[in-house]
Amino acid sequence: MKNEYIPFPAVIEDVRRETFDTKTFRVRFQDKELAGSFKYKQGQFMEVSVFGKGEAPISITSSPSRKDFLEFTIRAAGSVTKSIHNLKKGDCLHLRGPYGNAFPFEELKGKNIYFIAGGIGLAPLRSLINMVFDSRKDFRHIKLLYGAKTPDELCFKNELETWKKIPDTEVWLTVDKPCDGWGCRVGVVTELWKDTHIHPDNATAILCGPPIMMKFVIMKLAESGFKDKDIIMTLERYMKCGIGKCGHCNIGEKFICVDGPVFDYEQVKQLPHKEGVF
Repeated sequence: MKNEYIPFPAVIEDVRRETFDTKTFRVRFQDKELAGSFKYKQGQFMEVSVFGKGEAPISITSSPSRKDFLEFTIRAAGSVTKSIHNLKKGDCLHLRGPYGNAFPFEELKGKNIYFIAGGIGLAPLRSLINMVFDSRKDFRHIKLLYGAKTPDELCFKNELETWKKIPDTEVWLTVDKPCDGWGCRVGVVTELWKDTHIHPDNATAILCGPPIMMKFVIMKLAESGFKDKDIIMTLERYMKCGIGKCGHCNIGEKFICVDGPVFDYEQVKQLPHKEGVF
């Protein structure tokens, strides 16, 4: 019988610095059979551990359409994530999962898609973004609206430039505090409504970021005419066990680690309390 609590070792193949406190780790399972057969869905997460330090739930930021490796974009915020940041190429992480549900994919085909993110909130969306771009002909117009505190705190800078060049795709950026030479908008991400037309026709908005950001983005999307079911988000809560046993991520009858972390706003509005959500 499989023990859900036993993690599997994975070797770090590459470490890329995104910001002053955020790195992307590319890993591959040590077990070659597992590495070849492992499957996950866009938007799922894994429990990532360092022996002797603990484990933390981390979104898989690589895309299922790109095989044989996994990527995790991790901000050094607590003892576990700081320990992960101390690791280097050739070291081992331990992984269990994948857990949670997924962003839609087949349901988005033929639609206009708005990706809206704040800070490290782009990391969970990146899995779906690259999956969509790997099947670009199946989707209509794509817009990415992305904000951060400063230009240095924007993640995936090289990919942002690559995405801008993809046909029928727009990338709009904003920061709270600009530096010399910053040529994009200044302000919160909802300021980007001034730069591009946001229209609900045949469209789905997919967002992730700090709770306060998502609160005001949802308000703007509603003002723009989006229906609740067409606003999709991934929620953040402390998902300690990952399998709905410990209760740390419980909201009413829902467990974010099992029933989520992906919800549409129609579902979120039915949650009894939104503390820690918005």
